[in-house]
Amino acid sequence: MTTDSSNALGTFLRDRRSRLDPAVFGFSGRRRTPGLRREEVAQRANISPTWYTWLEQGRGGAPSADVLNRIANGLMLTEPEREHLFILGLGRPPEVRYRAVEGISPRLQRLLDTLEASPALVRTAAWDIVAWNRAATVVMTDYGKLAPDDRNVLRLLFFNPDVRNIQHDWEAMARFVVGAFRADAARAGATSEVAELVDELCRSSAEFKRIWEENEVIAHGEGTKRLRHPDLGDIELEYSGFAIDGRPDLNMVVYNPVDPAVAERIRRLVAQRSGSVPA
Repeated sequence: MTTDSSNALGTFLRDRRSRLDPAVFGFSGRRRTPGLRREEVAQRANISPTWYTWLEQGRGGAPSADVLNRIANGLMLTEPEREHLFILGLGRPPEVRYRAVEGISPRLQRLLDTLEASPALVRTAAWDIVAWNRAATVVMTDYGKLAPDDRNVLRLLFFNPDVRNIQHDWEAMARFVVGAFRADAARAGATSEVAELVDELCRSSAEFKRIWEENEVIAHGEGTKRLRHPDLGDIELEYSGFAIDGRPDLNMVVYNPVDPAVAERIRRLVAQRSGSVPA
Protein backbone atom coordinates (compact mmCIF):
# COMPACT_ATOMS: atom_id res chain seq x y z
CA MET A 1 0.00 0.00 0.00
CA THR A 2 1.42 3.38 -0.93
CA THR A 3 1.66 5.96 1.82
CA ASP A 4 0.05 9.38 1.56
CA SER A 5 0.37 11.16 4.90
CA SER A 6 -1.98 13.93 3.77
CA ASN A 7 -4.81 11.47 2.99
CA ALA A 8 -4.23 8.29 4.99
CA LEU A 9 -7.97 7.52 5.01
CA GLY A 10 -8.23 7.65 1.22
CA THR A 11 -5.12 5.52 0.81
CA PHE A 12 -6.51 2.89 3.17
CA LEU A 13 -9.88 2.83 1.40
CA ARG A 14 -8.31 2.47 -2.04
CA ASP A 15 -6.08 -0.34 -0.84
CA ARG A 16 -8.93 -2.34 0.71
CA ARG A 17 -11.15 -1.70 -2.31
CA SER A 18 -8.47 -3.07 -4.64
CA ARG A 19 -8.31 -6.35 -2.70
CA LEU A 20 -11.92 -7.36 -3.29
CA ASP A 21 -12.95 -9.68 -6.15
CA PRO A 22 -15.84 -8.07 -8.10
CA ALA A 23 -17.18 -11.48 -9.19
CA VAL A 24 -17.77 -12.48 -5.57
CA PHE A 25 -20.23 -9.60 -5.23
CA GLY A 26 -21.92 -10.12 -8.60
CA PHE A 27 -20.15 -7.27 -10.42
CA SER A 28 -18.94 -7.90 -13.96
CA GLY A 29 -17.26 -6.03 -16.79
CA ARG A 30 -13.68 -5.43 -17.90
CA ARG A 31 -11.47 -3.45 -15.52
CA ARG A 32 -8.23 -1.60 -15.87
CA THR A 33 -7.39 -1.98 -12.16
CA PRO A 34 -8.09 -4.80 -9.69
CA GLY A 35 -10.86 -4.69 -7.12
CA LEU A 36 -14.18 -2.91 -6.89
CA ARG A 37 -14.95 0.43 -8.46
CA ARG A 38 -15.77 3.38 -6.23
CA GLU A 39 -19.43 3.36 -7.24
CA GLU A 40 -19.64 -0.34 -6.40
CA VAL A 41 -18.31 0.25 -2.89
CA ALA A 42 -20.78 3.13 -2.53
CA GLN A 43 -23.60 0.83 -3.67
CA ARG A 44 -22.62 -1.85 -1.13
CA ALA A 45 -22.33 0.79 1.61
CA ASN A 46 -25.60 2.47 0.61
CA ILE A 47 -24.02 5.92 0.39
CA SER A 48 -23.63 8.47 -2.41
CA PRO A 49 -20.92 7.59 -4.98
CA THR A 50 -19.90 11.26 -4.97
CA TRP A 51 -19.50 11.27 -1.19
CA TYR A 52 -17.43 8.07 -1.27
CA THR A 53 -15.23 9.51 -4.04
CA TRP A 54 -14.64 12.63 -1.97
CA LEU A 55 -13.59 10.47 1.01
CA GLU A 56 -10.97 8.70 -1.09
CA GLN A 57 -9.80 12.06 -2.41
CA GLY A 58 -9.57 13.62 1.05
CA ARG A 59 -12.42 16.06 0.44
CA GLY A 60 -15.74 16.78 2.14
CA GLY A 61 -14.71 16.80 5.81
CA ALA A 62 -14.91 14.08 8.44
CA PRO A 63 -17.37 11.22 7.82
CA SER A 64 -19.90 10.17 10.44
CA ALA A 65 -19.61 6.97 12.44
CA ASP A 66 -22.64 5.60 10.57
CA VAL A 67 -20.95 6.20 7.21
CA LEU A 68 -17.76 4.52 8.38
CA ASN A 69 -19.70 1.51 9.64
CA ARG A 70 -21.45 1.22 6.27
CA ILE A 71 -18.15 1.43 4.42
CA ALA A 72 -16.59 -1.14 6.75
CA ASN A 73 -19.43 -3.53 5.95
CA GLY A 74 -19.23 -2.76 2.23
CA LEU A 75 -15.50 -3.47 2.16
CA MET A 76 -15.84 -6.59 4.35
CA LEU A 77 -13.34 -5.20 6.86
CA THR A 78 -12.16 -7.25 9.81
CA GLU A 79 -12.60 -5.84 13.34
CA PRO A 80 -8.98 -4.58 13.48
CA GLU A 81 -9.41 -2.99 10.02
CA ARG A 82 -12.70 -1.40 11.10
CA GLU A 83 -11.00 0.06 14.19
CA HIS A 84 -8.18 1.43 12.00
CA LEU A 85 -10.74 2.96 9.64
CA PHE A 86 -12.37 4.84 12.54
CA ILE A 87 -9.03 6.07 13.85
CA LEU A 88 -8.14 7.43 10.39
CA GLY A 89 -11.58 8.91 9.79
CA LEU A 90 -12.54 10.22 13.23
CA GLY A 91 -9.39 10.04 15.32
CA ARG A 92 -10.88 7.50 17.72
CA PRO A 93 -11.84 3.81 17.82
CA PRO A 94 -15.46 2.84 17.13
CA GLU A 95 -17.91 2.33 19.94
CA VAL A 96 -17.67 -1.11 21.47
CA ARG A 97 -20.12 -3.65 20.07
CA TYR A 98 -21.04 -6.40 22.49
CA ARG A 99 -20.94 -9.99 21.23
CA ALA A 100 -22.37 -13.00 22.99
CA VAL A 101 -19.67 -15.50 23.94
CA GLU A 102 -19.86 -19.22 23.22
CA GLY A 103 -16.40 -20.20 24.43
CA ILE A 104 -12.70 -19.49 24.20
CA SER A 105 -9.93 -20.72 21.93
CA PRO A 106 -8.11 -23.99 22.75
CA ARG A 107 -4.90 -21.97 23.01
CA LEU A 108 -6.32 -19.81 25.81
CA GLN A 109 -7.64 -22.88 27.63
CA ARG A 110 -4.18 -24.45 27.48
CA LEU A 111 -2.78 -21.27 29.03
CA LEU A 112 -5.25 -21.53 31.92
CA ASP A 113 -4.34 -25.18 32.44
CA THR A 114 -0.64 -24.40 32.87
CA LEU A 115 -1.45 -22.49 36.09
CA GLU A 116 -1.40 -25.47 38.44
CA ALA A 117 -1.64 -23.65 41.78
CA SER A 118 -3.30 -20.44 40.61
CA PRO A 119 -7.06 -20.49 40.09
CA ALA A 120 -7.82 -18.78 36.78
CA LEU A 121 -11.02 -18.13 34.88
CA VAL A 122 -12.41 -16.20 31.93
CA ARG A 123 -15.64 -14.26 32.34
CA THR A 124 -17.83 -12.19 30.07
CA ALA A 125 -19.01 -8.62 30.54
CA ALA A 126 -22.14 -10.13 32.12
CA TRP A 127 -19.85 -12.01 34.54
CA ASP A 128 -20.70 -15.42 33.10
CA ILE A 129 -17.82 -17.87 33.59
CA VAL A 130 -16.95 -19.39 30.21
CA ALA A 131 -13.59 -21.03 31.03
CA TRP A 132 -11.62 -22.10 34.10
CA ASN A 133 -8.76 -24.33 35.19
CA ARG A 134 -8.54 -27.22 37.67
CA ALA A 135 -7.26 -25.00 40.47
CA ALA A 136 -10.40 -22.84 40.13
CA THR A 137 -12.63 -25.90 40.55
CA VAL A 138 -11.07 -26.81 43.90
CA VAL A 139 -10.67 -23.28 45.30
CA MET A 140 -13.75 -21.46 43.93
CA THR A 141 -16.38 -23.97 42.78
CA ASP A 142 -16.63 -26.75 40.22
CA TYR A 143 -18.14 -24.79 37.35
CA GLY A 144 -18.28 -27.91 35.19
CA LYS A 145 -20.96 -29.38 37.46
CA LEU A 146 -23.19 -26.32 37.06
CA ALA A 147 -25.67 -25.58 34.30
CA PRO A 148 -24.37 -22.82 31.97
CA ASP A 149 -26.93 -20.30 33.27
CA ASP A 150 -25.75 -20.95 36.83
CA ARG A 151 -22.11 -20.13 35.99
CA ASN A 152 -22.72 -16.46 36.62
CA VAL A 153 -20.70 -14.82 39.38
CA LEU A 154 -23.62 -12.74 40.65
CA ARG A 155 -26.01 -15.69 40.75
CA LEU A 156 -23.37 -17.74 42.58
CA LEU A 157 -22.57 -15.00 45.07
CA PHE A 158 -26.20 -14.17 45.93
CA PHE A 159 -27.88 -17.58 45.60
CA ASN A 160 -25.30 -20.35 46.08
CA PRO A 161 -24.82 -20.97 49.84
CA ASP A 162 -21.47 -22.76 49.36
CA VAL A 163 -19.99 -19.84 47.43
CA ARG A 164 -21.48 -17.36 49.86
CA ASN A 165 -20.17 -19.13 52.96
CA ILE A 166 -16.53 -19.26 51.87
CA GLN A 167 -16.32 -15.47 51.48
CA HIS A 168 -14.33 -13.89 54.32
CA ASP A 169 -16.53 -10.76 54.16
CA TRP A 170 -19.59 -11.46 52.02
CA GLU A 171 -21.05 -7.94 52.19
CA ALA A 172 -17.82 -6.30 51.04
CA MET A 173 -17.38 -8.88 48.28
CA ALA A 174 -20.99 -8.42 47.10
CA ARG A 175 -20.56 -4.64 46.87
CA PHE A 176 -17.31 -5.06 45.00
CA VAL A 177 -18.75 -7.54 42.49
CA VAL A 178 -21.87 -5.50 41.78
CA GLY A 179 -19.88 -2.28 41.26
CA ALA A 180 -17.32 -3.99 39.02
CA PHE A 181 -20.08 -5.77 37.07
CA ARG A 182 -21.77 -2.43 36.37
CA ALA A 183 -18.50 -0.98 35.07
CA ASP A 184 -17.71 -4.03 32.92
CA ALA A 185 -21.11 -4.09 31.26
CA ALA A 186 -20.93 -0.39 30.36
CA ARG A 187 -17.34 -0.66 29.09
CA ALA A 188 -18.23 -3.58 26.81
CA GLY A 189 -21.37 -1.88 25.47
CA ALA A 190 -23.53 -4.58 27.08
CA THR A 191 -25.79 -2.45 29.29
CA SER A 192 -28.95 -3.45 27.42
CA GLU A 193 -27.84 -7.10 27.22
CA VAL A 194 -27.51 -7.42 31.02
CA ALA A 195 -30.77 -5.59 31.79
CA GLU A 196 -32.72 -8.86 31.97
CA LEU A 197 -30.19 -10.37 34.39
CA VAL A 198 -30.31 -7.25 36.59
CA ASP A 199 -34.13 -7.33 36.64
CA GLU A 200 -34.07 -11.01 37.60
CA LEU A 201 -31.60 -10.42 40.42
CA CYS A 202 -33.54 -7.40 41.73
CA ARG A 203 -36.72 -9.46 41.85
CA SER A 204 -35.07 -12.46 43.51
CA SER A 205 -32.70 -10.80 45.97
CA ALA A 206 -33.47 -7.82 48.17
CA GLU A 207 -29.75 -7.68 48.98
CA PHE A 208 -28.77 -7.36 45.33
CA LYS A 209 -31.50 -4.76 44.72
CA ARG A 210 -30.26 -2.68 47.67
CA ILE A 211 -26.65 -2.74 46.48
CA TRP A 212 -27.52 -2.21 42.81
CA GLU A 213 -29.56 0.90 43.60
CA GLU A 214 -26.54 2.48 45.29
CA ASN A 215 -25.08 2.92 41.75
CA GLU A 216 -21.47 2.26 42.76
CA VAL A 217 -18.89 1.77 39.98
CA ILE A 218 -15.67 -0.01 40.91
CA ALA A 219 -12.45 -0.77 39.04
CA HIS A 220 -11.09 -4.26 39.58
CA GLY A 221 -7.73 -4.59 37.85
CA GLU A 222 -6.01 -6.18 40.84
CA GLY A 223 -6.44 -6.77 44.53
CA THR A 224 -6.64 -9.38 47.28
CA LYS A 225 -9.28 -12.02 47.93
CA ARG A 226 -9.67 -13.86 51.25
CA LEU A 227 -11.59 -17.11 51.58
CA ARG A 228 -12.63 -19.52 54.35
CA HIS A 229 -12.13 -22.72 52.39
CA PRO A 230 -13.50 -26.01 53.82
CA ASP A 231 -10.39 -27.96 52.78
CA LEU A 232 -7.67 -25.30 52.57
CA GLY A 233 -8.61 -23.22 55.61
CA ASP A 234 -8.29 -19.42 55.62
CA ILE A 235 -6.38 -18.45 52.51
CA GLU A 236 -5.40 -15.19 50.85
CA LEU A 237 -5.08 -14.79 47.08
CA GLU A 238 -3.75 -11.90 45.03
CA TYR A 239 -5.67 -11.45 41.80
CA SER A 240 -4.98 -9.65 38.53
CA GLY A 241 -7.37 -9.06 35.65
CA PHE A 242 -6.21 -9.22 32.04
CA ALA A 243 -7.97 -8.01 28.90
CA ILE A 244 -8.10 -10.48 26.02
CA ASP A 245 -6.87 -8.81 22.84
CA GLY A 246 -9.67 -8.09 20.41
CA ARG A 247 -12.37 -9.17 22.87
CA PRO A 248 -13.46 -6.29 25.12
CA ASP A 249 -16.30 -8.49 26.32
CA LEU A 250 -13.91 -11.02 27.93
CA ASN A 251 -11.66 -10.75 30.96
CA MET A 252 -9.20 -13.29 32.37
CA VAL A 253 -8.62 -13.27 36.14
CA VAL A 254 -5.72 -15.10 37.77
CA TYR A 255 -5.55 -15.67 41.54
CA ASN A 256 -2.09 -16.29 43.06
CA PRO A 257 -1.71 -17.65 46.60
CA VAL A 258 0.16 -15.19 48.82
CA ASP A 259 1.63 -18.01 50.92
CA PRO A 260 3.76 -20.62 49.09
CA ALA A 261 2.46 -23.24 51.53
CA VAL A 262 -1.10 -22.52 50.35
CA ALA A 263 0.05 -22.94 46.75
CA GLU A 264 1.41 -26.36 47.60
CA ARG A 265 -1.85 -27.33 49.34
CA ILE A 266 -3.79 -26.26 46.23
CA ARG A 267 -1.53 -28.40 44.02
CA ARG A 268 -2.06 -31.39 46.29
CA LEU A 269 -5.83 -30.89 46.42
CA VAL A 270 -5.98 -30.64 42.62
CA ALA A 271 -3.98 -33.87 42.39
CA GLN A 272 -6.25 -35.60 44.90
CA ARG A 273 -9.42 -34.53 43.09
CA SER A 274 -7.97 -35.73 39.78
CA GLY A 275 -6.98 -39.07 41.35
CA SER A 276 -3.26 -38.74 40.67
CA VAL A 277 -2.33 -38.98 44.38
CA PRO A 278 -4.14 -40.70 47.28
CA ALA A 279 -6.35 -38.55 49.49
